[in-house]
Amino acid sequence: MRNIVKDHVDITREQVDRIRDLMNSHVRDCLVTGYEPLIGGLTLPDPDDRHVLAAAILSGADTIVTFNLKDFPEEALKPYGIKAQHPDEFLNCQLDLAPNVVCAAAKKQRGSLKNPPMNVEEYLASLERQGLAQTVSSLREYAELI
Repeated sequence: MRNIVKDHVDITREQVDRIRDLMNSHVRDCLVTGYEPLIGGLTLPDPDDRHVLAAAILSGADTIVTFNLKDFPEEALKPYGIKAQHPDEFLNCQLDLAPNVVCAAAKKQRGSLKNPPMNVEEYLASLERQGLAQTVSSLREYAELI
Protein backbone atom coordinates (compact mmCIF):
# COMPACT_ATOMS: atom_id res chain seq x y z
CA MET A 1 0.00 0.00 0.00
CA ARG A 2 2.85 2.33 0.89
CA ASN A 3 4.49 1.79 -2.50
CA ILE A 4 1.29 2.39 -4.44
CA VAL A 5 0.87 5.77 -2.75
CA LYS A 6 4.56 6.53 -3.33
CA ASP A 7 4.50 5.54 -7.01
CA HIS A 8 1.11 7.11 -7.86
CA VAL A 9 0.88 10.66 -6.58
CA ASP A 10 -2.72 10.91 -7.80
CA ILE A 11 -3.88 8.20 -5.34
CA THR A 12 -4.31 8.93 -1.65
CA ARG A 13 -3.62 6.55 1.20
CA GLU A 14 -7.34 6.59 2.02
CA GLN A 15 -8.18 5.44 -1.53
CA VAL A 16 -5.61 2.66 -1.37
CA ASP A 17 -6.92 1.52 2.03
CA ARG A 18 -10.48 1.49 0.67
CA ILE A 19 -9.46 -0.59 -2.36
CA ARG A 20 -7.56 -3.02 -0.10
CA ASP A 21 -10.57 -3.37 2.18
CA LEU A 22 -12.89 -3.98 -0.78
CA MET A 23 -10.56 -6.63 -2.20
CA ASN A 24 -10.24 -8.34 1.18
CA SER A 25 -14.00 -8.39 1.66
CA HIS A 26 -14.71 -9.83 -1.79
CA VAL A 27 -12.10 -12.58 -1.99
CA ARG A 28 -12.64 -15.40 0.47
CA ASP A 29 -9.51 -16.61 2.27
CA CYS A 30 -7.31 -14.00 0.60
CA LEU A 31 -5.39 -12.99 3.71
CA VAL A 32 -2.38 -14.95 4.93
CA THR A 33 -1.53 -14.66 8.60
CA GLY A 34 1.19 -16.18 10.74
CA TYR A 35 3.97 -15.78 8.17
CA GLU A 36 5.98 -13.31 10.25
CA PRO A 37 8.33 -15.89 11.87
CA LEU A 38 9.56 -16.91 8.41
CA ILE A 39 10.66 -13.43 7.32
CA GLY A 40 14.00 -13.36 9.18
CA GLY A 41 15.27 -16.50 7.44
CA LEU A 42 14.56 -15.29 3.92
CA THR A 43 16.88 -13.45 1.55
CA LEU A 44 15.71 -11.28 -1.32
CA PRO A 45 17.35 -8.32 -3.10
CA ASP A 46 14.92 -5.99 -1.30
CA PRO A 47 14.51 -7.09 2.32
CA ASP A 48 11.19 -5.22 2.44
CA ASP A 49 9.75 -7.86 0.06
CA ARG A 50 10.48 -10.84 2.30
CA HIS A 51 6.98 -10.77 3.78
CA VAL A 52 5.59 -11.55 0.32
CA LEU A 53 7.75 -14.66 -0.01
CA ALA A 54 6.98 -15.68 3.57
CA ALA A 55 3.24 -15.45 2.93
CA ALA A 56 3.63 -17.40 -0.33
CA ILE A 57 5.54 -20.17 1.46
CA LEU A 58 3.06 -20.42 4.32
CA SER A 59 0.03 -20.44 2.03
CA GLY A 60 1.49 -23.04 -0.33
CA ALA A 61 1.44 -20.70 -3.32
CA ASP A 62 3.44 -21.73 -6.34
CA THR A 63 3.50 -18.30 -7.97
CA ILE A 64 4.04 -14.72 -6.86
CA VAL A 65 2.37 -12.41 -9.37
CA THR A 66 4.26 -9.12 -9.45
CA PHE A 67 5.42 -6.33 -11.73
CA ASN A 68 8.55 -6.32 -9.56
CA LEU A 69 10.28 -9.40 -11.00
CA LYS A 70 13.81 -8.15 -10.32
CA ASP A 71 13.25 -8.35 -6.57
CA PHE A 72 12.04 -11.97 -6.76
CA PRO A 73 14.87 -13.77 -8.59
CA GLU A 74 14.43 -17.40 -9.57
CA GLU A 75 17.38 -18.58 -7.45
CA ALA A 76 15.82 -17.10 -4.30
CA LEU A 77 12.39 -18.63 -4.94
CA LYS A 78 13.34 -22.03 -6.36
CA PRO A 79 14.13 -23.70 -2.98
CA TYR A 80 10.50 -23.07 -2.02
CA GLY A 81 8.98 -24.31 -5.27
CA ILE A 82 7.77 -20.80 -6.08
CA LYS A 83 8.21 -18.72 -9.21
CA ALA A 84 7.56 -15.06 -9.93
CA GLN A 85 5.36 -14.14 -12.85
CA HIS A 86 4.52 -10.80 -14.43
CA PRO A 87 0.80 -9.94 -14.20
CA ASP A 88 0.58 -9.71 -18.00
CA GLU A 89 1.86 -13.26 -18.41
CA PHE A 90 -0.36 -14.50 -15.57
CA LEU A 91 -3.53 -12.93 -16.96
CA ASN A 92 -2.79 -14.10 -20.48
CA CYS A 93 -2.37 -17.67 -19.19
CA GLN A 94 -5.68 -17.39 -17.35
CA LEU A 95 -7.29 -16.17 -20.57
CA ASP A 96 -5.93 -19.21 -22.40
CA LEU A 97 -7.24 -21.55 -19.69
CA ALA A 98 -10.69 -20.03 -19.19
CA PRO A 99 -11.56 -17.23 -21.61
CA ASN A 100 -15.20 -17.17 -20.51
CA VAL A 101 -14.25 -16.60 -16.87
CA VAL A 102 -11.67 -13.90 -17.66
CA CYS A 103 -14.03 -12.11 -20.06
CA ALA A 104 -16.84 -12.21 -17.50
CA ALA A 105 -14.50 -10.75 -14.86
CA ALA A 106 -13.31 -8.04 -17.26
CA LYS A 107 -16.89 -7.19 -18.18
CA LYS A 108 -17.86 -6.98 -14.52
CA GLN A 109 -14.85 -4.80 -13.71
CA ARG A 110 -15.49 -2.50 -16.67
CA GLY A 111 -19.16 -2.24 -15.71
CA SER A 112 -18.22 -1.21 -12.18
CA LEU A 113 -16.20 1.76 -13.43
CA LYS A 114 -18.25 4.88 -12.83
CA ASN A 115 -15.76 7.72 -12.57
CA PRO A 116 -15.35 7.70 -15.47
CA PRO A 117 -17.26 4.88 -17.13
CA MET A 118 -15.29 3.29 -19.96
CA ASN A 119 -16.25 1.72 -23.24
CA VAL A 120 -14.34 -1.41 -24.25
CA GLU A 121 -11.59 0.45 -26.10
CA GLU A 122 -11.02 2.86 -23.21
CA TYR A 123 -10.94 -0.04 -20.78
CA LEU A 124 -8.40 -1.94 -22.88
CA ALA A 125 -6.28 1.21 -23.25
CA SER A 126 -6.34 1.58 -19.47
CA LEU A 127 -5.11 -2.01 -19.03
CA GLU A 128 -2.39 -1.42 -21.59
CA ARG A 129 -1.19 1.70 -19.71
CA GLN A 130 -0.91 -0.52 -16.64
CA GLY A 131 1.59 -2.78 -18.40
CA LEU A 132 -0.77 -5.48 -19.66
CA ALA A 133 -0.07 -5.23 -23.40
CA GLN A 134 -0.06 -8.99 -24.08
CA THR A 135 -3.34 -9.45 -22.22
CA VAL A 136 -4.93 -6.54 -24.07
CA SER A 137 -3.82 -7.98 -27.39
CA SER A 138 -5.50 -11.28 -26.52
CA LEU A 139 -8.61 -9.62 -25.06
CA ARG A 140 -9.25 -7.70 -28.28
CA GLU A 141 -10.35 -11.02 -29.77
CA TYR A 142 -13.14 -11.10 -27.17
CA ALA A 143 -14.05 -7.38 -27.21
CA GLU A 144 -17.75 -8.06 -27.76
CA LEU A 145 -17.83 -10.08 -24.53
CA ILE A 146 -16.33 -7.39 -22.32
